[in-house]
Amino acid sequence: MGIKLYREPKLKNPIMFCGWPGIGNIGIIAIDTLRKILRAQEFGEIEPWDFFEPRRVLVERGLLKDLKFPSSKFYFQRNKNQDLIFFIGREQPKEERMRYAEGQKAYQMANLVLDVGEKFGCQMVYTSAAAVTQIHHTAKPRVWAVPNNQKLIAKIKQYENTVLMSEIEGRSNIGGQGTISGLNGLLLGVAKKRGIETICLMGEIPHYLQGAPWPYPKASKSVLEVLAKILDIEIDLDRLEELAKKIEEDVEELLERLYEAEAIPSEAGTQIKEDIEKLKYAGPITEEEQKEIMKHIGELFKEGGEKDEKHL
Repeated sequence: MGIKLYREPKLKNPIMFCGWPGIGNIGIIAIDTLRKILRAQEFGEIEPWDFFEPRRVLVERGLLKDLKFPSSKFYFQRNKNQDLIFFIGREQPKEERMRYAEGQKAYQMANLVLDVGEKFGCQMVYTSAAAVTQIHHTAKPRVWAVPNNQKLIAKIKQYENTVLMSEIEGRSNIGGQGTISGLNGLLLGVAKKRGIETICLMGEIPHYLQGAPWPYPKASKSVLEVLAKILDIEIDLDRLEELAKKIEEDVEELLERLYEAEAIPSEAGTQIKEDIEKLKYAGPITEEEQKEIMKHIGELFKEGGEKDEKHL
């Protein structure tokens, strides 16, 4: 079990882009959209047996034909003078009772991804994820960046709408500390140990939408704009912009339901509305205000169930 390559393309110092699902599916939407736009070709996969349970079985004429697992695939493309590798993992491997990908399975997968990168001479990797923060859903998300090498800081500061995570207000007061959950963060550390330069680009998502059953393509679009600058290419983001507008309409509808919910006292609904609007005009809210918003929004998501799910 491990890596299965269908072909071995001849690549010269490729850049690797890695995407997994996460909060708002921000990272995987950004990386997978870029892969599709550039028409990268599949050339291998990480075999699933050691990482996932089968999602379903396929039966044909009364006999078991196949087991269906979440896929973890590699793609390649040559873009101008820069060769590219994409890794798209449709699920993050988790140990029992763990919320995020961590532990032996996640560490093993991170190493397998980098094994393929090193096999083809990759010395630069980009991952992408979500940055949960106090912004309003109508604001343009910034891109938070975390490098695993001091030399990459100057590179990051060249890109518009991009800020080092360590320089975000409030974090500089605690030594620039922060965390990146799941494989997008783990890969930074594993790559650093191997001497492979890596940057994680995180699109901002409002804290009150971190548990939403929808993607958040508005942040994915911000990440893609940075990736386009990195590759010095122009890409059409009109479809992503349309999806972002549709999700924003869904968010507005959700919030109106929240303000008018019969289970919430009218004065509480008014206060929540004022707190969310404060993010738009006056800046951050308190931790207690944030908890109150999350409590009631979480209840609405539970009430809506699967009928509220939106998919790309």
